[in-house]
Amino acid sequence: MTNMEAGSSAPGFSLKALDGKSCSLDSLLERGPVVAAFFKISCPVCQFTFPFLQRISERFGKNVSVIGISQDDARSTKEFNQAYGVTFPTLLDDPGYPVSNAYGLTNVPTVFLINPDRKVKVACTGFDKAALENIAGELAQRQKISAVSLFLPNESVPAYKPG
Repeated sequence: MTNMEAGSSAPGFSLKALDGKSCSLDSLLERGPVVAAFFKISCPVCQFTFPFLQRISERFGKNVSVIGISQDDARSTKEFNQAYGVTFPTLLDDPGYPVSNAYGLTNVPTVFLINPDRKVKVACTGFDKAALENIAGELAQRQKISAVSLFLPNESVPAYKPG
């Protein structure tokens, strides 16, 4: 669950990326919408969800920023990214998880689609197939391209997995 719902204004943040550079929500929003996914490396539902977020990044990455926000250290987060094929930027929440707390997180993964006006368009906790399809559909509509299912026909994907 999260206290941030669709229509809420997303809190700003500035965090260090795995490469050591600082990254802010405002700078990301200059490119277009942001898909922000909060996670812990030990979370099995995060491990299941992130390859699908990678698909979103690969499909819509030109005008969209997909970012992970890790609640773990840099070394462990880099290992997670390698193990699960994550190539989109990953930021590190500071000790005490101030950004996670600002977004009202109670579980991970929690994923937000944030529009350039800072309004949250989609918020979901856990693996939520319909919400991820909704994010992909919103991004396709914004880029004026045909919406194609995020999930392959031969994949057995549950509708929901709690985080």
